[in-house]
Amino acid sequence: MFDITLFGSVFFTLFVIMDPPGITPIFLALTSGRARKVQRRMAWQAASVALGVITVFGICGQQILGYLHVSVPALRVAGGLLLLLIALDLLTGKADEPTQTKDVNVALVPLGMPLLAGPGAIVTVILAVQHAHGVGEQLSVWLAIVAMHTVLWLTMRYSLAIIRLIKEGGVVLVTRLSGMLLSAIAVQSVANGIFGFIHGEG
Repeated sequence: MFDITLFGSVFFTLFVIMDPPGITPIFLALTSGRARKVQRRMAWQAASVALGVITVFGICGQQILGYLHVSVPALRVAGGLLLLLIALDLLTGKADEPTQTKDVNVALVPLGMPLLAGPGAIVTVILAVQHAHGVGEQLSVWLAIVAMHTVLWLTMRYSLAIIRLIKEGGVVLVTRLSGMLLSAIAVQSVANGIFGFIHGEG
């Protein structure tokens, strides 16, 4: 039987971790300069990639981490370092330069992973799936996951209207602000991973 309490618990936990409002300026910064049609497609791709990664780890996450001998703190540090590299590009303006990286699909990395499907979301889903007993609870967990990614897609999809309001100068400002926020997220992720190593977390 469908468990509305479990659904709400998983959904709001993922909402706090994945932070749809917070991802909006980062999405705008990473996709600026591209055609509107391309940006809409990237919003869909980012949400789809995140859902795919979360689904894989939800089904066999413990087995994957165990087989690779990768701990959760290591996952946090790796994700944080990757985000820090992206943040530095945004802060220094390198992301705006017409280099070869301009053709890289940012919907896959860093948007899909590790921004949306980051260590926090992955661990949350692994634990939620493990602790869900019976068809009803499993259904509640997976519906919450799908609902969360639908919200993420809608948030990014309709955030494109903001670009028409803030113009090019506003995009530059948002890019720098996003770089600062993203660097803070990256440092926090690395710090959480280091504290995890210290406290001996799996």
